[in-house]
Amino acid sequence: MVAIVEIAGHQYKVQKDQLVFVNRLAAEEGAQVKFDQVLLTEQSGRVQVGAPAVSGASVTAVVKRHVKADKVLIFKKKRRKGHQKLNGFRASMTEIQISEIKG
Repeated sequence: MVAIVEIAGHQYKVQKDQLVFVNRLAAEEGAQVKFDQVLLTEQSGRVQVGAPAVSGASVTAVVKRHVKADKVLIFKKKRRKGHQKLNGFRASMTEIQISEIKG
């Protein structure tokens, strides 16, 4: 079974036992989280599309760990002025494992 679910403002295509990195969730490691915003489900060729969400469908996941993403470098330069600025950013992410898809 495959589902498209909205998690922390982003849409992800997920299936059972898949590991997904999402924006930081306010949950402890090892905790179960449930997502009710399931936009689409597909099981053996039968597709259900929600408007905006599929009623009765949900995705359950287990929080594995909290990590930081790879560094994104921001480089700013003004030509002919000798001005350069380098800045970096690492987003806070949560790794979750999809344990169950209902719908």
